[in-house]
Amino acid sequence: MARPTKWRKIENIPTIPYFIPSDKNLDDIPDNILKLEELEAIRLKDLEGLEQTECAEKMQVSRPTFQRILLSAREKIADSLINGKTIHIEGGNFTRNICPVQCLDCGKEWMESYENLESIKNGKYSCPECGSNRVVCRQNCKNKFCRRNCWRHGSEK
Repeated sequence: MARPTKWRKIENIPTIPYFIPSDKNLDDIPDNILKLEELEAIRLKDLEGLEQTECAEKMQVSRPTFQRILLSAREKIADSLINGKTIHIEGGNFTRNICPVQCLDCGKEWMESYENLESIKNGKYSCPECGSNRVVCRQNCKNKFCRRNCWRHGSEK
């Protein structure tokens, strides 16, 4: 069985989800879908000018994984520019933050994506060790679950 894909941490969600060549009719234009983590890789490496190791740390992935994400993004952007395709930015396996969580019954600690914390808060998520629903975020959230992004309300790891 394949390993589940690790969540990629992103800091920026674009306000404009499409780029369209100006001289084309929208009905005939082929599409390239740029995942949000690919856009984040481009932003960190090419816009911010960070080294790949720093970028990988910010996205909380390995350096080889970051390299694969970056190459995929650059290939899609080059294809769109050269062949006149639209770029549609959507989807991917990303999170706005990855928080440390702990089970209050067995004490197990693990890292969880911010998106899964919503299901934890609603009692639909349980400890992988003991099955308890008594799970809390360990960031400085006073035993409540994070609002928006932990790193905006406290110190980032």
